Amino acid sequence: MDYGKTLNLLKTDFPMRGNLPQAEPKMQEKWAAEDIYALVQESRKGKPKFILHDGPPYANGDIHIGHALNKVLKDIIVRFKTLQGYDSPYVPGWDTHGLPIEQAITNSGKVDRKKMSVHEFRKYCAEYAMASVEKQKSQFQRLGIRGDWNHPYITLQPEYEAHQIRVFGQMVQKGYIYKGLKPVYWSPSSESALAEAEIEYKEKTSSSIYVAFPVKDGKGKLPQDAAIVIWTTTPWTLPANLGISLHPEFDYAVVQVDGKKYVLAQGLLETAAKEIGWTDVEVLSTVKGSELEYVTCQHPFYDRESLVMVGEHVTLEAGTGCVHTAPGHGEDDFAIGQRYNIGVLCPVDDQGHFTAEAPGFEGLFYEKGNKVIIEKLQESGLLLKVGEIKHQYAHDWRTKKPVIYRATEQWFASIDKFRQEMLDEIKEVKWTPTWGEVRLHNMIAERGDWCISRQRVWGVPIPIFYCRSCNEPLVNEQTIEHVAQLFAKEGSDAWFIKDESELLPQGTVCPKCGGDHFRKETDIMDVWFDSGSSHAGVLEARPELQWPADLYLEGSDQYRGWFNSSLITGVAVKGEAPYKGILSHGFTLDGEGRKMSKSIGNTIDPNQVSNKLGADILRLWVSSVDYQSDHRISDNILNQTSEVYRKIRNTLRFLLGNLSHFDPATDRVAAENLSELDRYALIRLNRMISKVVQAYENYEFHVVYQTIHHFCAVEMSSFYLDIIKDRLYANAPEDASRKASQTVLYEVLTAITKLISPILPHTADEVWKYIPGITLPTVQIAELPEVQTTLYDDKLEQKWNSFLDVRDEVLKALEEARQQKVIGNSLGAAVHLYPSEEVYNLLSGFEQLDQLFIVSAVKVHLPTEPKPEGVTYLKDTVIQIAVAEGEKCERCWIVTPEVGQSKEHPTLCVRCNDVVTAHYHE
Repeated sequence: MDYGKTLNLLKTDFPMRGNLPQAEPKMQEKWAAEDIYALVQESRKGKPKFILHDGPPYANGDIHIGHALNKVLKDIIVRFKTLQGYDSPYVPGWDTHGLPIEQAITNSGKVDRKKMSVHEFRKYCAEYAMASVEKQKSQFQRLGIRGDWNHPYITLQPEYEAHQIRVFGQMVQKGYIYKGLKPVYWSPSSESALAEAEIEYKEKTSSSIYVAFPVKDGKGKLPQDAAIVIWTTTPWTLPANLGISLHPEFDYAVVQVDGKKYVLAQGLLETAAKEIGWTDVEVLSTVKGSELEYVTCQHPFYDRESLVMVGEHVTLEAGTGCVHTAPGHGEDDFAIGQRYNIGVLCPVDDQGHFTAEAPGFEGLFYEKGNKVIIEKLQESGLLLKVGEIKHQYAHDWRTKKPVIYRATEQWFASIDKFRQEMLDEIKEVKWTPTWGEVRLHNMIAERGDWCISRQRVWGVPIPIFYCRSCNEPLVNEQTIEHVAQLFAKEGSDAWFIKDESELLPQGTVCPKCGGDHFRKETDIMDVWFDSGSSHAGVLEARPELQWPADLYLEGSDQYRGWFNSSLITGVAVKGEAPYKGILSHGFTLDGEGRKMSKSIGNTIDPNQVSNKLGADILRLWVSSVDYQSDHRISDNILNQTSEVYRKIRNTLRFLLGNLSHFDPATDRVAAENLSELDRYALIRLNRMISKVVQAYENYEFHVVYQTIHHFCAVEMSSFYLDIIKDRLYANAPEDASRKASQTVLYEVLTAITKLISPILPHTADEVWKYIPGITLPTVQIAELPEVQTTLYDDKLEQKWNSFLDVRDEVLKALEEARQQKVIGNSLGAAVHLYPSEEVYNLLSGFEQLDQLFIVSAVKVHLPTEPKPEGVTYLKDTVIQIAVAEGEKCERCWIVTPEVGQSKEHPTLCVRCNDVVTAHYHE
């Protein structure tokens, strides 16, 4: 007879296997049908707000593992804050303008860019962007990300563009926007200016040359037959050379080599001579750099002078200490050129080809010009050395091609005018990790003015007009608001469709000359201005949100991206940072610590993980890694994560299965009526709750993961649950000790289900519907379990902690006996303890040691008894394992001489006989 099944004490419909790939989509459909997001928001109406503002991913292609990590981290935080009782709405967003979409449309082969209008081309771009938004939206939802998916913010939306225009207008009104000729990062492959955030550095091999510039007028400080030696890794910039920069405080040596005189910094003479190949160098004299100011040299291949100037930017790190200066191709060059009024020459066009201003090289692509220029220098006899150098070089982060510095007229945001305000605001932000503060501080402290104009068409236009009569720029509060209102109704396409007269308020005239005919700016704004305006277009615009956000959470690359541009626009228009806190994460590497790359074939597709293992497994992996630094993922790591999930799920299943016949409204046992074991379990539960909540607060989700896993696997499964199985399975349904244990199980189950719900929302909601006595329709509107500090009992906790040390040693002894075939199952064992006095006194305070050790008999001998020979598991304590005496009870499997005392149930022990007899007599 199967007595256990007869009593039907273990019962649950909660499945053993999660079958997540099939179960999760069905659950998500149910959430959508019930509008779970609206339900959650309604449940927190009027509560304090916690706003995590979503940094918009780019609407291009499928999501990758970095997207998944980012969105899951955000979702964990929003769900936790909701559990805490906060009103924490989450509005997802997308960045939809920019070059990659233009390129995707152009490269698709479906359109001929040259045969269509700007408006037609932009229509294709918008369609492509929105298709990507819909694709990514479904992929994010498959990860279980809860948010207002029906009303996301999208940077191409008319109302968003209108807010962006107003941000620009406010910056204009404050004098932060200007147009100027300056060298900027220029991408020939994109044919556009780039911001610092759009630059990435990769190794590049460049030509390295030493060139002699003959002295034309030494001003009495240099011999007329000398030449100043420069070193450069950009020979192609020599046609734009207008000067040579020296440091005013450096000593410069006039040396003679093979009958020729050269000038270079004394501090670099030895290394330069070695590089050039000079063997016999004679120093004729030295002179301070400041004394050489206004010396002139002859350009090496053009009939023009190069002016010697002095500046602090010159260093002794490499080269000759004499810096070739081309104001059209470098920031420092431009600055010193402005100071000496030598002009700006930039003989390279938008595509990177030399113009007629570089005679002899017209039409050549600048990189190909290197070879021709070097040949020209060799012919002149002024090339002292040519070689190669490998160095980190700026590349366009979209096209992956090298960029150049090129002086063009662009629109800039003047960082200098409010730099200190930004630095002050950075101090007020809570940074996680803490090094983020230093990183962004240094970036803002060192960055130049922000070039915000782009020579593209897929973006938000710069809303500036020019008088056709005098070319004076026109932008003021009235013109900005007129454009903003127009964009709010029709979107930024209006700029490209409508005539200037329709884009301007009626009666507009030029404030300088009174003219009434205008032309509109053709450049668009940097996409970082788009996303950097989201605090105005989303936080301020949405009634359910608030400004500033409590948290921005993105990858560490966003210190130079979204964190940066948001700070600039926020401080510029409101005088404050748009965020109270910044949390950044590292990058996801493969299992061997390599960067993920499609070419290597080591990428992990989050969509495939969800379809194969389940989104909850991927989310559990996210919680397991120390995401604030770089972290790893692989199939093997995900399989290990699945094992942890299985342990947590099986623990939940055990808890559910043993709550049949338990009504929390009537069957809960008061804490004072619980056994020490049950009270200890509740103490450990509350310690766990406290630690997990604190870890969530600190955004330390790996601590949440480790703590819950340890609690399920060790403190519950391997200890408390293992011990109470006997009373749960074998005692009568209404037995007081059984109800006491069920009380603990109920507290553990509800607490764990709530605590895992931010990380494992599908599993938590699935468990929730099986928990007895639950009235809320979803765990998502529940609140965090409260830490019941009244249950704490330090003395009791210490006592049981000490007992666990003893128990661990007993379990080791049982395992060794099992391996030696002394016993089979632990219930076939009798344990003999020959303890030290300390251990004896400890064990004297415990009852039913056989149940605590999960054996059939325990004998604790007096400390005065002689200890037999055997293994000492504890200090001065010997543990011996013997075969238990008696017969095995068919129902509870305990071996005891009591089996067989009942004629009616001869295979049962006395306890089981009483339970079964009472059951049959009901």
